[in-house]
Amino acid sequence: MTDNFEHLILDHLRGMRTDLAGIKEDVREIKSRVSFVEHNLSALRLDATHMVAEDAAQHLRYDRMIKRIERVEQRLDLNDES
Repeated sequence: MTDNFEHLILDHLRGMRTDLAGIKEDVREIKSRVSFVEHNLSALRLDATHMVAEDAAQHLRYDRMIKRIERVEQRLDLNDES
């Protein structure tokens, strides 16, 4: 009877070990996927930062063009007041 009991406990322990190995593999896969997501999120943030910087540069160029156009209009004595 004791042998059966020990055998039953060992069978349960082996099953638990197998389940634990599966869980470890799942955790490894999840860690890998989370790392991939973090890397891509970081790349997206960098892209967004570059887009904001480019947008600011375009606004600066636009403002300069407006000032140049205004100077040209003043020199040609062109007015919007008609």
